[in-house]
Amino acid sequence: MPELPEVETTCRGIAPHIINHRVSDIIIRQKQLRWPISPGLKKGLINQAIQNVSRRGKYILLHANTGTAIIHLGMSGSLRITDRDSLVRKHDHVDIIFTNEKILRLHDPRRFGALLWTTDDPFEHELLQELGPEPLTDDFSATALHQLSRRRKTSIKTFIMNSHVVVGVGNIYASEALFLAGIHPSRRADKISLPRYELLVAAIKKVLAASIKQGGTTLRDFVNEKGQPGYFQQTLNVYGRTGEACRQCGKLISQTRTLQRSTFYCSHCQK
Repeated sequence: MPELPEVETTCRGIAPHIINHRVSDIIIRQKQLRWPISPGLKKGLINQAIQNVSRRGKYILLHANTGTAIIHLGMSGSLRITDRDSLVRKHDHVDIIFTNEKILRLHDPRRFGALLWTTDDPFEHELLQELGPEPLTDDFSATALHQLSRRRKTSIKTFIMNSHVVVGVGNIYASEALFLAGIHPSRRADKISLPRYELLVAAIKKVLAASIKQGGTTLRDFVNEKGQPGYFQQTLNVYGRTGEACRQCGKLISQTRTLQRSTFYCSHCQK
């Protein structure tokens, strides 16, 4: 699944090609994604210019004067900029065509993504309104996380992957941040002290910022808007490295499962 850095990379990649450009047409080849594509999309967006591109959690927002298109990439979706001469591939479900001859193309093999349209405040949409703070903002702090964790008997990894607690900390980045903070992923969230939460918040911000800078990961099916893979996977410390030596202590990386998700950690470095 594309994680927050991949989604942020996508936003930054498509924005220069579509902001202040008017939509001339929308071609919908497959109406049924995770939910049906909003019937008001064409009427609301055609002949409108994109005013801004933003992100909330893993949702991409295309803002126009008449409303906002809300896009989610699902398990294996991607957005890329192309032109009218490019070959339409299988699973290229939607083309948003602009007057500058650029096309924003939604590709989604598993059809777990979404393309919705709203004329209301998009941040009050039912999919967005209860999301937790953005991890790279001041709203995400150790004090707030520590207070929220009290009486939470769930594991710390499950806790920080909860989008109502903080958005965008997916499986890869949760494993990596917990390693940097020296916290065992199975430790109960309410048993972790404020100083340890300070380390964890700093680690989450560091690992996400580094991934955004390097263009996202190539794990799963993500490619950026130019079709080029990111490179962050080269610097992963624990994720996907079961049985390999820890880069800090040399002990072997262990693997377990948390809520049916693979969890990677170093039993020596993470207490």
